[in-house]
Amino acid sequence: MGATIKDIAKMVGVSPSTVSRVIHGNAPISDEIKAKIKRAMEELDYHPNSGARMLVTGSTYTIALVVDADDENTFANTFFNRSVFAIERVAQKNGYNLLITNDGDGNGKSISSLVYEQKVDGLILPSSSVREGLVELFQKEKIPWVILGEPEEPKQTYSWVDIDNYDGSKKAVTHMLKMGYQKIAYIADDDHTVFSKKRIAGYLDALRECGAENTNPCVISCGMDEHALKEQIRAQLSEQSVDAYLCSNNILAYHAMHEAKRVNCSIPHQVGIAAFDNQPLAEYMDPPLTVVDVDTYRLGEEAGKLLIGMIKGKEEKAKGVLIETELMQRASTDRKGELYE
Repeated sequence: MGATIKDIAKMVGVSPSTVSRVIHGNAPISDEIKAKIKRAMEELDYHPNSGARMLVTGSTYTIALVVDADDENTFANTFFNRSVFAIERVAQKNGYNLLITNDGDGNGKSISSLVYEQKVDGLILPSSSVREGLVELFQKEKIPWVILGEPEEPKQTYSWVDIDNYDGSKKAVTHMLKMGYQKIAYIADDDHTVFSKKRIAGYLDALRECGAENTNPCVISCGMDEHALKEQIRAQLSEQSVDAYLCSNNILAYHAMHEAKRVNCSIPHQVGIAAFDNQPLAEYMDPPLTVVDVDTYRLGEEAGKLLIGMIKGKEEKAKGVLIETELMQRASTDRKGELYE
């Protein structure tokens, strides 16, 4: 039989109610007594009964992260995994467990069941899972929730965390213009998501604000097939209608590099290439790839902190948080030969 609160109280020399208050954190107790009780809990290998704890505190000490597990790319994404790791660390530090649930059915049943059955104290979910019916449910049940990614139409009643994709795009384009590139194209993996629209807006505004001469904005959406994309890149480079590419990910940047070499276009002297995301192999490309580094660990960390703060009543007002990006300049945009002197 495991240790009980009475065993801890006897060992420390306090009442069982004092031990209970320390465990549940619902009354002021001196740091000295807290330390003694925690040491006793470790020595006696005491583990609170979760069911009893919930009856006393009304809390499950569990938060949920909603994902689309039917999309096999979700868990293959290194950056997604870093966000999950950060959320888990924040949860653990605050005494919460992390539950990952699937919204692959697209109707929100798995999410609503967690709320109705009172299995979690709060949720973190992607903007793609935010539906009017779920929002009404969250508000009705007064359960805290945070959106991972900026919503299509941010509202004052929503809390969300996202990467500052707009500013990241502006940083990259401004850098390439300073390096002497004038005909910069943006290659998007799609042009429908909020983050993609933000990146395109940043690209367009950077061109306009820097007054790039002879520049006609060119946004290439990868809704087209890979073969058509490669053909378009080769045609643009052969015609010299483009002298730089900002790509929405490292794979697209690799394709751009490959096609540039096929038409004997020198990188970075004739064409510059930059991309979002600092994948592990980015700095080992030939030449090393300039990237907009996206801190997805901090993305998950901020989402976790925001949710825990809402659960504990420390975050009373809904708010949006943007995570700053960092431009990592490498040889793929070093047209002036300044980076490696």
